[in-house]
Amino acid sequence: MNLNATLVVQFVVFFILAGFTMKFVWPPLMKALDERAKKIADGLAAAEKGKLELADANKRVENELASSRAANQLRVVEAEKQAAMVIEDAKKQAEHEKARILAEARAEAEQQVQRARDVLRDQVAALAVAGAEQILKREVNAGVHADLLSQLKTQL
Repeated sequence: MNLNATLVVQFVVFFILAGFTMKFVWPPLMKALDERAKKIADGLAAAEKGKLELADANKRVENELASSRAANQLRVVEAEKQAAMVIEDAKKQAEHEKARILAEARAEAEQQVQRARDVLRDQVAALAVAGAEQILKREVNAGVHADLLSQLKTQL
């Protein structure tokens, strides 16, 4: 065989193989590469979208945290006000209780002073009667002279 015929046959086989490859092999390869490129592009777009959503979610979280902190601060201030009011009420109640106890103690002291005066008057009257008996050397009847003793008690 001749070199030219071999070369022509090889060219024909090459073109048949190239045509077969272009007709049957090349489209599925290009389709697979296009699908792969599309998946990569979709993945990159999804990643970018995810980054944006994450940033947006972080902003929402920060806003929620800020509002929660503000609400908690308000609750703390409100609790402090309420505690101050409770303390003030307790102080007022303690002052009222103190005033009541002092008034009761003063009244009790007045009653005791009055009782002591009454006892002292009775004792002074008895001493006066005893002194009068000594002076007069005779017995003075307390029942008979009750009016006189009452006057003496009131004068004391």
